[in-house]
Amino acid sequence: MLPFTQINRNIRSLKRYRQVLGILIKYGFGHVVEQLNIDYYLELGKRIVSLGTASRELERLSQAKRLRLALEELGPTFIKLGQLLSTRPDIVPIEYLDELKKLQDRVPAVPAEQILAQVHLELGHPVEELFSNFDQTPLATASIAQVHRGTLKTGEQVVFKIRRPAIESIIETDIDILMGLAYLVEKHLPGGHLYNPIGLVKEFRRTIHRELDFTREGRTIDRFTANFAGEETVRIPKVFWEHTGRTVLTLEFISGIKISQLDELRAAGYDLKQIAKSGADAFLKQVFVHGFFHADPHPGNLHVLPGNVICIFDFGMVGRLDEDLKLQLTELLLCVLRRDVDRIVSQLLYSGELLDESNIKNLKRDLTEFIDDYYDILLQDLMVGKLLIDFVEILTEYRIKFPSNLMLLSRALFAMEGIGRQLDPSFNMVEQLKPFTEQIMKDRYSPSSIAKDAARTLQSYQSLGKSLPKDIKEFINRINRNQFKIDLEHRGLERLINDLDKSTNRISFSMVIAALIIGSSLIMQTEKGTMLFGFPILGLLGYTAAGVLGFGLAIAILRSGRM
Repeated sequence: MLPFTQINRNIRSLKRYRQVLGILIKYGFGHVVEQLNIDYYLELGKRIVSLGTASRELERLSQAKRLRLALEELGPTFIKLGQLLSTRPDIVPIEYLDELKKLQDRVPAVPAEQILAQVHLELGHPVEELFSNFDQTPLATASIAQVHRGTLKTGEQVVFKIRRPAIESIIETDIDILMGLAYLVEKHLPGGHLYNPIGLVKEFRRTIHRELDFTREGRTIDRFTANFAGEETVRIPKVFWEHTGRTVLTLEFISGIKISQLDELRAAGYDLKQIAKSGADAFLKQVFVHGFFHADPHPGNLHVLPGNVICIFDFGMVGRLDEDLKLQLTELLLCVLRRDVDRIVSQLLYSGELLDESNIKNLKRDLTEFIDDYYDILLQDLMVGKLLIDFVEILTEYRIKFPSNLMLLSRALFAMEGIGRQLDPSFNMVEQLKPFTEQIMKDRYSPSSIAKDAARTLQSYQSLGKSLPKDIKEFINRINRNQFKIDLEHRGLERLINDLDKSTNRISFSMVIAALIIGSSLIMQTEKGTMLFGFPILGLLGYTAAGVLGFGLAIAILRSGRM
């Protein structure tokens, strides 16, 4: 990625920059735009920053809601960014998280001829040659793709997830803009570097590129299918790979009852308690057995089939837990249930997530209060997902780093608990968790696991023993050759330098104006040269120029908000 100043400024990019900044200003974020010193980088900056302020109606809304509305108006890339940020409480305040979770794609359907052309381009043949039926009316539309029903030549009922034409180029332009804005945030906003905005945009670029490639989602579905092979209570749609590519995903059409439609489930004779238990069991297996879980289990993605079978849809958002994270999560849950604060802090210290500047004494106090809040709650009433979300909030407050997948898991677990309680008011997630946590702890302290840990430790020391003499020798050689260097990086001085430049320019401008006034006054005293209304024209022109320049300088100072 090129620095912001080196981005290719074609007409389309400049129009999009203007549109993005204009919408931010429209929703009341003009002060942020000004802080970023956009006018220093874009020739159109002065015009962009002077577009106006938020309307009175928008000013009545909270800043978090205005941000959500701005992201929705900015389109698919920014909606997806907001959805990513909604999983990052370490970056985004809680009130913003609640709003970002409400982000919705409000887009009209792509015309049928464009969809048909997209399918033809991806699969190499016209739709009528590939399928016996293709319903041109979409089942659903979103910012990146829309869904249609159809029938294969072999008679199978299918659904097609088809990427919107030209969406890739739109997203690429927007990511360039986001990278430029991230560069400016890190450079100009106080404390901006603490949130690593450039790293965040890079993570977002990787995530959205993966989402644009539907073959990745197809492979994810195949992985879930393999993980649940032989399970009679879970159904995963089949991927038809011969009709799937980067922009088209063809899946088996499965008709069921949405898991939240309780009356329909009862009328069909389903066992709601068994569905709640099977759903929780399936999710916990994804987390603690497979380490690969569906991160968006809302009711629209879970349908019930005959035999109390749960069918899972939409695998665009998944989370991963490695063995170490599964173990840490299990131990933390056990420590909370046992009210063992010291053990929790020890776990954080051991995992390296507790930063040096964290106040351990205050952290212990807050963790004790957090556990006390759950002490009087009966186990059957305890919401494990809510407990994890509250725990993550404490970590965020003390700037303790944690894997983003932990927040995904907390939200997904909270959603599954809510569904379970809807189906069965006596549903108890703690009881569902017990066999999984017990098995993990049993495996952790088994002889084979201890032997593996010992072998890994010995291997690490062996590698260190081999490399240490060489590293010490290289270090000493560099010192002897005067090649030992320490790189120091200053942060926060760029804004000071820019402010000094502005101040110096204003002083110089003021001196020019003063010189014009003094020079014009002297000319007025001479009463020589061409006269107008009894005054020398040259003196009048000097006064006029000084007045225009002085008025412009005053406007610039007032607009900056700093007298």
